[in-house]
This record gives sequence, C-alpha cells and structure tokens, in this order.
Amino acid sequence: MKSAPIDIVMTALLAQKHTFQNTALMDIQSQYQTPFHVLISCILSLRTKDQVTGPASQRLFALADTPQGLLQLSLPTLEKAIYPVGFYKTKARTIQKICKILLEQYQGQVPRTREELLQLPGVGPKTAAITLVYGHGHEDHIPTDTHVHRISNRLGWVKTTLPEHTEIALKQVVPKHYWKDLNDMLVQFGQNICKPISPWCSKCPITNYCPKIDVKKSR
Repeated sequence: MKSAPIDIVMTALLAQKHTFQNTALMDIQSQYQTPFHVLISCILSLRTKDQVTGPASQRLFALADTPQGLLQLSLPTLEKAIYPVGFYKTKARTIQKICKILLEQYQGQVPRTREELLQLPGVGPKTAAITLVYGHGHEDHIPTDTHVHRISNRLGWVKTTLPEHTEIALKQVVPKHYWKDLNDMLVQFGQNICKPISPWCSKCPITNYCPKIDVKKSR
C-alpha cells in the first residue's frame, strides 16, 4: 500500500490551517513566546485535554510566570490554579522542582539542549522537543505526541509502535522545512478531523491520498 505524498499532504493541511482550532500550546506560544511558558504549559498538557490545559495555564501564569514567582506560591495555591489538569497534585510538585533546578543550575533560564531538558523532572522526549522547537526556536526536532504518531502511521509515512521511534523515522522521510510545522499541523488535524476513532474522512482535505491505514471506523 502506497503512503500519502508528504508534499501534497502538508500543502493541503497548511492551506486548511486557518479552519482548525488552535491547540492550547499554540495559544500559549503566541501569547507569551518564552521557553519557560512553553515548558510549563507542556507539563500541564500531559494526559490532559486542550480545553483544560489552556485555562489552567492562563490561571497559573496570571499568578506568576517566572521560576522565582512560581516558587513563591504555596503548593495548595499551585494545585488550585492548575486543577483539574490530569495528575494536578503531582504536576504542582513537579513544577516546583523544575523551578528550583532552573534557579539553582541555569540562572533561571530554560536549558537549550535536549540532554539537559531530559534531566528535568517530568520532562520526556516530547516535552523536550516542544520546548526546543516552540520555546527556543530550534529546527532540528519533530515534537511527536500521540496525534503525530497515529497520523504519520495512518498515512503510511512511518511504521512504528512508539512515539519516540516515530520522531526518528519521520526525520528520515519528511523534508526538514516541514519539521517545525509538523507537530502543530498534525495535532490540529488529529483533534479536528483525523481522530483516533471514527475520523471525519468525509471532511478530510487529503482523503484522496490517504491509504487509511488502521482506520477501523470513519465518517
């Protein structure tokens, strides 16, 4: 089965970008545009829907939006601000630990390398890549979450079982000038059209090119 042509797919999706609702991280990035805001928002977004992540980030940053400021908040205050994000109690403690490390080891700045970011509590490959790409403006990574993993496999671009393997595989087939847009584009596409179950194939702008890999039910 042939894979969907990458250039055609990306051109079509980018042309439809304005019709999709922004992700929570896209809104945070456009409003604050700092690595710290991107990092903390990404921590909040883990296992949490965008409609919860966005307001929680806004509430938190209204109270404090620097490592120093967040460390001055009590743990109960921090928990209340980010509730009801998933695992909010654990994430509140994680945020405090991150802020402490940033102040003690990085002069309050967010590290600029993947290796350093992965040493921070609660930071995995996806969060590190998102912070580097959308916080620091790096162009050498493809942030890969469940949407990017699912859709790139569904389109036949890669054949992987884990998101961390998907990023490596995508780098081998996707032209580099698409890397920065790929996460935002596929997350938007995955939230609005190419859903995990019963995707909106009838509304999909690339349905003629999609091999429909692993699609069980569609609309």
